Amino acid sequence: MRIAINTRLLLKGKMDGIGWFTAETTRRMIQSHPEHTFYLFFDRKPAAEFLYGPNEVPVVLCPQARHPLLWYMFFEWAIPWALKHYNIELFLSPDGMIPLHPTIPTLTVIHDLNFEHADNNLRSSHQRYMTHFFPHFARNATRIATVSEYSKRDICDTYSVGTDKVDVVYDGANPCYRPHTDSEKASVRQRFTHGAPFLIFVSTILKRKNLANLLLAFDKVKEHTADDLKLVVVGSRAWWQDELSAAYNNMLHKDDILMLGHVNHNDLAALMSASQALVYPSFFEGFGIPILEAMYAETAVVASMTTSMPEVGGDAVLYIDPSSPESIADAIINVLDPLTRETLIDKGRSQRTLYSWDRSADLLWQSIIKTYGRP
Repeated sequence: MRIAINTRLLLKGKMDGIGWFTAETTRRMIQSHPEHTFYLFFDRKPAAEFLYGPNEVPVVLCPQARHPLLWYMFFEWAIPWALKHYNIELFLSPDGMIPLHPTIPTLTVIHDLNFEHADNNLRSSHQRYMTHFFPHFARNATRIATVSEYSKRDICDTYSVGTDKVDVVYDGANPCYRPHTDSEKASVRQRFTHGAPFLIFVSTILKRKNLANLLLAFDKVKEHTADDLKLVVVGSRAWWQDELSAAYNNMLHKDDILMLGHVNHNDLAALMSASQALVYPSFFEGFGIPILEAMYAETAVVASMTTSMPEVGGDAVLYIDPSSPESIADAIINVLDPLTRETLIDKGRSQRTLYSWDRSADLLWQSIIKTYGRP
């Protein structure tokens, strides 16, 4: 079979959750199925790390699709041309976007519908594009994959799609997330926080990730804990307006906030393991990969009780109401207790076995076979 995959989000050093899903599943499928040829459609020259095997054919298409108008050109002009030119038999798009009128079997991976449930989480141009086109993508794709049972229900209900058309393909965690030794943790703390204990928040900073309420909660926590506790924020700033800017500027303990921006995954894994806990107060997630990464790093997790997060975290997470800084603060104070942390970590060792990138790739391959419709 000649399979094409939209890999425009494979960007060295700049990948988010969808990029990692694309990279980890694509690599495993290419290496596990040498009998098939995989055409990877990039929108710029790919880094060597994305060349996975002799049965891969990298193809660079134009334009570089970083804006809704360019998305439209990439998926309506460049990809249809490439599908025909390379005689492709099946098209897989891990970021949800496909040609509006596909002429071959097409599998789209829609990770979540956060843009359908709030009108101020994204740039207005991105919001308009996604709310307009994703219903068409969902209806016109041969099959849909998504990353949790929660997202499957949401897609089926929001877009009136039959449940038999949607497959659940869970996310996984990078092998670099592991428990570090005490000496390694001490070295990480010395490097980033001058030896002080810290909490960690990991995410591209978007409004729905709810950093504003976490900052309010952290000020409350500092009233009850040791003066040297820090909050390390890892993630690039896609949004820094309104209540987030106000929350930060009005903090009493802003000197205890470390804004690291984007860091490489090895440093992030070390930070995750060395932290007292991951605090993940997001309003909306299709899966919530950092929750799983923390479990593999054997770090306690505080996360929201909303959307997919209870499904992913099971009983290994201390849950909070993301709209309440008081709820977040109470959970953080609770998780700073060593016995509470160890209980959560122990439960996480069991919960994490439900998810891995090997399983993700196997589930996605099963979905491809269903999409193709032949053995």
